[in-house]
Amino acid sequence: MSSHSQEFLQQADVVTKDLRHRGLIQTALRKYEVARDKKKAAFGDWQSARQAAAETKWEAINHMDQYLAEFADKLEARGTKVHWCSTADQARDIIVKIIADKKARCVIKSKAMTAEEIHLNAAMEKAGFEVVESDLGEYIVQLRKEPPYHIVFPAMHLTRDDISDLFQKELGSAPTREPEELTMIARRALRKKYIEADIGITGANFAIAETGMISLTENEGNARLTAALPKTMITLMGIEKLLPKMEDLALFLPMLATAGAGQTVTGYNTLYGGPKQPGEVDGPEEWHVVLLDNQRSILLADPEQRDSLHCIRCGACLNVCPIFRNVGGHTYGTTYSGPIGSVITPHLRGLQSWKHLSGSSSLCGACTETCPVKIDLHHHLLQNRRNASQEEPNAMEQTAYKAFGMVANSPGMWQVGKELARMFQPLHKFVLGSKLDPAKPWTATRDVQPVAQESFKEWWQKHKSAKQAK
Repeated sequence: MSSHSQEFLQQADVVTKDLRHRGLIQTALRKYEVARDKKKAAFGDWQSARQAAAETKWEAINHMDQYLAEFADKLEARGTKVHWCSTADQARDIIVKIIADKKARCVIKSKAMTAEEIHLNAAMEKAGFEVVESDLGEYIVQLRKEPPYHIVFPAMHLTRDDISDLFQKELGSAPTREPEELTMIARRALRKKYIEADIGITGANFAIAETGMISLTENEGNARLTAALPKTMITLMGIEKLLPKMEDLALFLPMLATAGAGQTVTGYNTLYGGPKQPGEVDGPEEWHVVLLDNQRSILLADPEQRDSLHCIRCGACLNVCPIFRNVGGHTYGTTYSGPIGSVITPHLRGLQSWKHLSGSSSLCGACTETCPVKIDLHHHLLQNRRNASQEEPNAMEQTAYKAFGMVANSPGMWQVGKELARMFQPLHKFVLGSKLDPAKPWTATRDVQPVAQESFKEWWQKHKSAKQAK
């Protein structure tokens, strides 16, 4: 068992016993479901929209080489500096060097999951730069020195009281339970940072190949300020963020808002096409776009799971996942949690170290059903399990399944096994949960159903004989 697997099990055990924590998450996600279903109804045909979105992303991902080249050429034609990075190390080094070359001291940053993926904040802070998150949820978890809890809702595990206590401790504010006042406290602190920052860092929701533009979606306007006020802007994006044409946004922007947060359209949607051009009054003087591969090419080469690159990071699969709802976001120990994280993390960080995430699923299929771009998530979890087993077979599991196969395929052995189970099950209660319990991994958290005293076959034979005797 890997250390990551042990940490997952230990943390899951803690969170599932924390009824307050589970109540917070499940209440929040039930409200999300109501809002999402209401907004889905506004689509003329939600299933047709999903199909169109899936086909658009299939086109973009299966012709990624062409669209990436087109996207980069258009960006560079307007003066943007494009950087290609194969690894997380390369991306961190390039961004830190840009900041150092500008002799910057303070960096303001809007929400970017790719930055979490490569641990960019830690690298910048290690290099001596002050880094401030401008998204409210990200700012809150940064003050708590925690990673985001959820792809879309970074601080969904916290109450107003938790945030008020945090602001009193870190910002010296007065206690309050009013969301507006809490927002204003954070806003007053952040506005100073926008002015002081030399560098602004953003992520990207979509990259439009046709025009060479970045599409950013947000609800607070913080990404706009992050991009507009500092003289230098850096955008870090995964290479899978592509959409072929500008008109594709007409589908993807409302779909992302609906699937992600139960909104019609997100509050602010902005397109960036380059640094400030002659005659323009605002915008960054210099813009760098860092294109991150970081194992995505390996996933692209896998025809079976390539469609996981279609993900638009809406978080919808997390919201409906019974495992996420009970173990929470931090338990996963990864940047991308929930079903999509369980699918892609073994590709990004190593199958054997992270295969336990694919095993932590009910395989109910709710994630696949809700995914707006129709990623076959629950089957991908099964494929990860199969690949992990084939890569490093477990002798004990193989022996157990072979033994079960022999018994199940032999009526005589099955009958003997059934009689033995009936005979010895009453004795099970004496070793239940102890080291002598052969079913301890199961009985540690579940009840064992009693073996039926009469099987259907036995019942059928008995009634058939009685009928013939009449």
